[in-house]
Amino acid sequence: MEPVRNRRIRVTFNADTHASIQWNFRPQQSEIYVVPGETALAFYKAKNPTDKPIIGISTYNVVPFEAGQYFNKIQCFCFEEQRLNPQEEVDMPVFFYIDPEFAEDPKMAKVDLITLSYTFFEAKEGQKLPLPGYQ
Repeated sequence: MEPVRNRRIRVTFNADTHASIQWNFRPQQSEIYVVPGETALAFYKAKNPTDKPIIGISTYNVVPFEAGQYFNKIQCFCFEEQRLNPQEEVDMPVFFYIDPEFAEDPKMAKVDLITLSYTFFEAKEGQKLPLPGYQ
């Protein structure tokens, strides 16, 4: 994979929690700059401020939606249950890259900002979350 050095993209990070979960959840950086074909590492922080263990599960989305097909996560905490004990605080890494083909797509020519957004929900027994459909 060859980095496309002449194409710099600002990636911003957003964090939300559904009303069903009592966690504090936030990105540890507001933005980073990447070039297509180069890996990047970002972190989110989650804390369970309650006195009981809580299991959470997150979904994500990428805006603009059309850029999502080029946003590749190598390592991520999404769609996997995360258990936080009372008062526990953890760092959650996201290791990703933007496919170099992003720079070749005429529809992406004016895109220089991508937002990665996660929402955490409290995990319920037998609950399945929908997977994003970028294919």
